[in-house]
Amino acid sequence: MKILSKISSCLVPSGSLPTGEGGGRGRVLSLLLLGFLGFFTSCSDMLETDSSMIEFAEQNKLNSSRDTVRSLLGVVRGIQTIADRTFILGDIRSDQVVTTASATTAIKQIANFEVDAENPYNKVSDYYAIINNCNYYIANADTALVNLGKKVFEKEYAAIKTYRAWTYLQLVKNYGEVPLVLGPVLTEAEATAEMNKTYSDINTICNYFIEDIKPYVDTESPAVIKAYMQIPVRVLLGELCLWAGKYKEAAQYLHEYLTMKNAPVPTGRLNGNILEYEKLHGTFYASWNRFAYTFDSGEMLCYIPMATSDYEGVKSEISTVYESVLANNYYAQIEPSQALKKLSADQNYVYCVEASQTERDTLYVTKGSWAQEFVDGDLRLYCILSRKTENVDEASPFSRERIENRKASYSYSPYSRMWFYRVQQVYLMYAEALNRLGCPEAALCVLKYGLRNQNIERYVSEKEREKAGTLLDFDDEVFTKDNTLGVHARGCGDVDCDKNYCVPQPPTALASYEDTVQYQIPLVEQMIIDEYGLEFTFEGKRFYDLMRIALRRNDPAYLADAVAKRNGKIDDALRSKLMDKRNWFLPLR
Repeated sequence: MKILSKISSCLVPSGSLPTGEGGGRGRVLSLLLLGFLGFFTSCSDMLETDSSMIEFAEQNKLNSSRDTVRSLLGVVRGIQTIADRTFILGDIRSDQVVTTASATTAIKQIANFEVDAENPYNKVSDYYAIINNCNYYIANADTALVNLGKKVFEKEYAAIKTYRAWTYLQLVKNYGEVPLVLGPVLTEAEATAEMNKTYSDINTICNYFIEDIKPYVDTESPAVIKAYMQIPVRVLLGELCLWAGKYKEAAQYLHEYLTMKNAPVPTGRLNGNILEYEKLHGTFYASWNRFAYTFDSGEMLCYIPMATSDYEGVKSEISTVYESVLANNYYAQIEPSQALKKLSADQNYVYCVEASQTERDTLYVTKGSWAQEFVDGDLRLYCILSRKTENVDEASPFSRERIENRKASYSYSPYSRMWFYRVQQVYLMYAEALNRLGCPEAALCVLKYGLRNQNIERYVSEKEREKAGTLLDFDDEVFTKDNTLGVHARGCGDVDCDKNYCVPQPPTALASYEDTVQYQIPLVEQMIIDEYGLEFTFEGKRFYDLMRIALRRNDPAYLADAVAKRNGKIDDALRSKLMDKRNWFLPLR
């Protein structure tokens, strides 16, 4: 019963408690009430309501808009609570960052896979608080209530189910096997019964919630929360299907989402790029469009804003970990690993020059000649990260060496919001699914050219287009050259001209077309995973991406080798630890 009290402490709504004050059960349940009510405080601007605090009706049945707002408020507040750790657990256990001497014990424990029950980032009860609030709503919402021929709470019901599915996915990715609790836990007896059930792994969790939320793919967002706070059901289904190995379903859901007639989602053309090239001397000026590669609400498909101060609600403290700020005396707790710097530098930045009306010269930017750090190869790392040295007195408590991380800077960062999905993530998940369906050329088209029909017809073979069918149908009037870009081009320039960036070919001809495809699938998959790493650096995705591929291939060495080599050379002790999949997960206590 290690987490018995934690699950049972997540929710006890008013009106559901026994009135007796005597005995241990009464004391426990009284404490549970306080824990539950704590999840119903939030910023009023996050909800379409005049009040940021609305009481439940005395009866258990949820049949008023006041109940609906109160329930959604609790879930949103809970998601804010797990926001920082969602990023931290995905980054600091990965191959892309290393801790500095200034890192806290908790952060160092995460990096070393030594998290204990006291680590502040290991609070399973916070996930179950969200889940239990969702379960209470699902169990008690009056779904039969109809007004003007429409079910009154259908939209809220769908939103709650989607939040629950997303939370369970985060929970099982971090803990490996978890109790699948589908009803509200209000008593110790109910918690005991849940704890005695067989725990569920990631396949079980994903398959359950695929079936649970797919009836709501076309349900609109509820009016009581802003549209950007609603997780797109098709996108979440796509990710669940990827984890469950259901690649056709994943591709279908993601394609449907990207190509919806009323709200299509082109990639856009944000990228980091070299601004000037001097053709006469064949040299590049060190002039950069650093801030063209930043984040705005258009790139984020769905998110929950964090508070701007502790007084207003849950404020992200991620900047104190990821960069040098006054709050940490300018001592960042993490820095980019050698593995990340190598991944970025190993890419080619390509520049195409119009030699004539019919010809273009392809130029590869020379590496190793720049004064600035992180410039070689892919420009995305340079666009988001920089170092500087400040003159400070020897007695000063402030660090001289400082790291600026634009993804962690509150003013234009994903960390000012608990974001669920970004446009580029949907495209890369779609490429991952297409590749596993036996369409590596189409997957590479996502990376190199961008998905529009003209590119698909030119760069994807007829045989592969036939195999993919309608999955490669993109409206010519919607997906155009002006709004579509290969994901790799966001950091590597004119990659459509790069003859080295292509679908790998076997060294000798194989017996059949299908043999060739099977040879290509794992190699293109690695290109996709590299692209995830380049695009989502410092966004809490990397460890889970490595985990998903390692589980898919049934090869723990895939994750173990990558993470153990983050410092540039293999850490044998860490590799040995990570060869045991049980060490990938936090202790469930």
